[in-house]
This record gives sequence, C-alpha cells and structure tokens, in this order.
Amino acid sequence: MLASSAVEKPLPKSVTFATSGLGGVLGWILIHPANTIAIRMNLASMRGQTYSISSLMKQPNWFLGLYDGLYAGVWRQLFYATTRFGLFETARDKLHEYRGKTDFAARVGIGAITGGIAAYVSCPCEVAVVRLSNDSQLAVEDRRNYKGMVDTMTRISKEEGIAAFWRGSNPFVFRAMMVGVFQVATLDQFKDLYDQHFGLKYNSIPNVFSAAMTSGLIYSVVTMPLEASKNRMASQKKDTKTGKLPYRGIIQTLTKVSTDEGFLALYKGFFPYYLRCGGHTVSMFVLVELIRNAYKEKMI
Repeated sequence: MLASSAVEKPLPKSVTFATSGLGGVLGWILIHPANTIAIRMNLASMRGQTYSISSLMKQPNWFLGLYDGLYAGVWRQLFYATTRFGLFETARDKLHEYRGKTDFAARVGIGAITGGIAAYVSCPCEVAVVRLSNDSQLAVEDRRNYKGMVDTMTRISKEEGIAAFWRGSNPFVFRAMMVGVFQVATLDQFKDLYDQHFGLKYNSIPNVFSAAMTSGLIYSVVTMPLEASKNRMASQKKDTKTGKLPYRGIIQTLTKVSTDEGFLALYKGFFPYYLRCGGHTVSMFVLVELIRNAYKEKMI
C-alpha cells in the first residue's frame, strides 16, 4: 500500500455505511437486467424449458420487462450492500487497530461473517426480487400477478406467512458468505496485487476495476450452484398432490437438481449471472470509490 494511504484520515462510520449502500444501489440499477435474465434462465430449466435472448426480444416491451422487480432490488441493496460492505470495513479497521495488521485470513473470516449477516437481513427483499423478476415468464395459470414491491410483501405475509420471506435463506446466507470471502475479502488482496505487481495505483479507478473484475469472476463460479438453489427455493410452490415444497434445504436441493436434471443445470444462466456479479462488483466498488473521493475533496 502506498504511504499516502497509510496516513489518510479515515472516513466517519456513517459515511462508510452510506456510501456502501449508495454504491450498491447505483451499481444494481445498471446490472438489474442481467440479474433478471439469469433468474429466468435458471428457473426455466426447473420447468424443463429453455429461455433464450432471441425469444426474449420477440416479447412486447421486452427491455422494460428486464427491469421487473427493480424496486425490490434497490431495497435489497439498501439492506444488503450497506450491511455487508459497511460492516466489513468497520470490523476490518477495528481488528487492525487491535492486532496492528489485517492479513488475508482475517479478511476471509470477516467477509464471511458480515456477508452472512447481510444476507439474512435482506432475505425478504431477495425473495421479492426473484418472484417479481420471473412471474411474467410463467404460464398464465401459474402466475402470482404481483403488482409491485408492496403488494408482493403484503401477499406473501398473508398467503404464506412471515416465514416464507426467509425461504431459501440458507443457500442465500451461505452464498453471501462465499461472496464475502471471494468478493469483499479478495478485493483488497487483488488491489494490493495490481498495485505492487502491475503498477496500478492502489484505489485508483483502473486498480479498483481490475481487482473487482477478477474478484467477480472467482465468486461467480463458486456461488452459482447456491444462487440456483436460492432461486428455486424462493420461487417454489407447494406440490398440488403432496402439499409439500419440492426444495427444502441446500443439500437436498443441490442433490435433487443434480439427480433430476444433471449437475450443469445448476449453472444454467451462468453468463448473465457473471455479468451481474462481475458488473455489480465493478460498478459498485468503482462508484463507492468515486463517491468517497468526492466526499473527501469537499468535506475533508
């Protein structure tokens, strides 16, 4: 790390959390269409169907349809990004004060814990995002016909109970813990790597962009099966004959999908998922740095 960054005045914690949430929201607005496509491709596989870009573009108002569930996605980021990134930086800095250093193992542990907390807090919004993004693609008789974020949250609580908001929370939390490790924690490592070995100044835009793209690729590959499990558990309905939910936990869902459809079914929609992951990683962290730099120039 450069000497100048070592003496840089730390940001107030309120600014750390606020800029994390704002960067997450702005980044999500850019990549929400990729998330919608990834969810639709993944859940189409569950129904034995294929979802393609060519068929999408034949639909009326197809581009605007890619922003189905955006409002829920924004709320998700307000809870998720603010909690995850804000808590990570706060805990990392406190640990550094206590130990006098912040090594990779500490970043991994903090990233996993803060990622899991953020996922559990934001799980109700995640369920709403999945359902709103995919509802229009279902057969008419299977659609829930949600009218928006408020209607979705209200109906889920009335029709399925509050517990339904945390349906799929286990794979979501586990995925978020992996994201905390491979995105947030490794981002710092890759920043150091590109600074020391490739001449990209630490926390400069090229440095953040390169580190975020590398981090995003790694966690996309690692977490896609968990994302697929979360999508299925969040969107599922009870079987009309047995009255039971088909997906009940991480291992059972991964095993059932692999047995019934093949392991690669868990990677259906990987490319748009990577665009979502890599795109949000890049846009969020670049925007966070831009916002913080602007704050420092004006306020510090």
